[in-house]
Amino acid sequence: MKTVLSLFVALFAFVGVSLAQSGAITFSKEAHDFGKIEHLKPVTHVFTFKNTGTEPIVITDAAASCGCTKPSWSKDPIAPGQSGQISTTFTAPGMGPFNKTVTVTSNAKTSTVYLTLKGEVVSKEAAEAAVQAGSANGKKKGTK
Repeated sequence: MKTVLSLFVALFAFVGVSLAQSGAITFSKEAHDFGKIEHLKPVTHVFTFKNTGTEPIVITDAAASCGCTKPSWSKDPIAPGQSGQISTTFTAPGMGPFNKTVTVTSNAKTSTVYLTLKGEVVSKEAAEAAVQAGSANGKKKGTK
């Protein structure tokens, strides 16, 4: 009986340690506001993340909420302590405000993360005016 109990305790401890070791994905930010962007002109933002866990992370998918957003990422494992990137390019099909989501799936402890892109699609003239106004205030909208 003692042997069975000892084996059970050892198995329980092994499983607990195994589950504690995993990759953890930490994004520097999970949302980006492009501000005012020009109609039909692609804009890109790169989301950066770090593996803060103890095992490598593999991004298995990054799915956009619409066809106007294209994510790309490295298929290589990200070792503990290393960083990776998910690049998202949005091409505005229509005028007005937008709010798009990229669903990132990985083998990390938190296996699903939602990244958000937002902004407002305006005419070329309005976008240029917004960039000039932002430059005058020391801000730069509509870019990475």
